Amino acid sequence: MNKTCLALPLTYIVFALSAVQSSATEQFSIVNEDFFGQGNTAVQPVLARHSPVSVLTAKPAPEGLEAEMEAVQANLASLFADRRGTSLFRALPRGVAKGAVAKLMQLIASAEAGGAQYDAVQHAATVKPRKRPTAMTLGEIYDWIARTPGQQHAIGRYQFIPATLKRLANHVGAKRGDVFSPKLQDRLAHQLLEEAGLSAMMANDMSRKDFMHNLSKIWAGLPTSSGKSYYHGLAGNRAVLSWAKFDAEMARIFPG
Repeated sequence: MNKTCLALPLTYIVFALSAVQSSATEQFSIVNEDFFGQGNTAVQPVLARHSPVSVLTAKPAPEGLEAEMEAVQANLASLFADRRGTSLFRALPRGVAKGAVAKLMQLIASAEAGGAQYDAVQHAATVKPRKRPTAMTLGEIYDWIARTPGQQHAIGRYQFIPATLKRLANHVGAKRGDVFSPKLQDRLAHQLLEEAGLSAMMANDMSRKDFMHNLSKIWAGLPTSSGKSYYHGLAGNRAVLSWAKFDAEMARIFPG
């Protein structure tokens, strides 16, 4: 064999290596396809799955009611990710809208928190917090959740579940040292209402019935049009209002 055939030019070798590297990146990328379109909203690259999917192994989803609710609520949140309540009163005079939202929050609380209201803790939690929720900081609540795995942790007037509570707190800029006060609980609940489509419903971009169904996906005590909770049977959940009652109350709060 002629040895001169093995003496390939350096530029050719560099080109060949680049081609191999390019081929490899077509199979796996460290950022997903939408990363570069996210602008300043992207905090860090997200690993994306390409073929073969076995390159990455997804974390197993936690089991139980809270895991189901977290998945549903996160999906709802993605539909209204940019809403922070700034358009809350765009469809009605401010005083009227504010009163309507307060009545809606009271309706939700009646189905979720009972007489305990802002100090409510999920009745199935076997280890309760050492203090009333309104006397706790967010950090103390997070620590209670971490110390008591395997039980339910819904807390407060609106029965926030752990992942949703942390997501909402981060969204509104609440810190670990902030007290879980009625004012903060209402603020977090306002964001949940927005994620369910409150402003869209008030602007007639969403039907009241669709909004009600979204609310039932967030709060297990509210019924779907079937009359049952969206989470019926999970950890003993059931709707505490009939659909007829829910519909009548919503029509009274948001007429027209």
